[in-house]
Amino acid sequence: MRIASLLAAALLLAAGIASAAVQATDDAGARIVLAQPARRVVSLAPHLTEQLFAIGAGSRIVATTDFADYPEQARTLPRVARAHNVDLERVAAARPDLIVVWGSGFPPATLAALRRLGAPVYVDEPSSLDGIAASMLRLGELTAATDAERAATAFRASVQRLRSRYAERRQVSVFYQVWPQPLMTLGGRHVLSEGLRTCGARNIFEALEPIAPQVSVEAVLAADPQMIVTAEPGGVDRGALDVWKRFPRQRAVAGGHLVTVDADRINRHTPRLAEELAVLCERIDAVRQAGDAVKSRP
Repeated sequence: MRIASLLAAALLLAAGIASAAVQATDDAGARIVLAQPARRVVSLAPHLTEQLFAIGAGSRIVATTDFADYPEQARTLPRVARAHNVDLERVAAARPDLIVVWGSGFPPATLAALRRLGAPVYVDEPSSLDGIAASMLRLGELTAATDAERAATAFRASVQRLRSRYAERRQVSVFYQVWPQPLMTLGGRHVLSEGLRTCGARNIFEALEPIAPQVSVEAVLAADPQMIVTAEPGGVDRGALDVWKRFPRQRAVAGGHLVTVDADRINRHTPRLAEELAVLCERIDAVRQAGDAVKSRP
């Protein structure tokens, strides 16, 4: 009888924990409060879908966007958005108790329309590498996901290992090409500018305020970076940097330091960013070592 009473008490306690109110502050400064952990989540960004799977909450996703393709389970989820457009009727039909959205992914009018559907809207906009870990922890709070702490800790540890290994090494100047026409790059506030610093590199346009500013070819040539980087799906070189081969005297071109990394990994705010950042750090270090070898020649 005593064992049965204890078991019943444990079940009641577990039920109470499962239904307890949860809360977190999103990157827009809004306090999201749920009466109980979210069980039906609409995830309106590929990186948020990936984060939710990483923290053990993937089974709670009831709809996502067209480009959410990782992990493999994400490919089977219903699609309610693409690019900058959301099918509000399909979002409502999914009956979410939480909508998570990338702040830069949609215009303010779309965010306002999502809020009018009635479900709490969590806005994600990490401004630093540590912000990615913080995002996983906050989503873990809102979904009571059991792997959030582990995923966040592992990500932070990966970044710290790279920082400890590379950040104090001789600096390498880098131009990061986001888009060729018009020519766009990353400003200093972008997460990947911090990633470059982690690798012991310097974004030649880190002084620019916009997240993704447009620049001129002449400005890049004047800065004469040691390395030019772009990102493509799968890390496949599709010729996006070939235009720079017209300038053979540029240091990046002369040294053969035109590098393509995996866009699906490095452009998404997920644990895989740290993995691709390690690849980029190695490529940057190769440029560093090549420069040191030239200096050491008699």
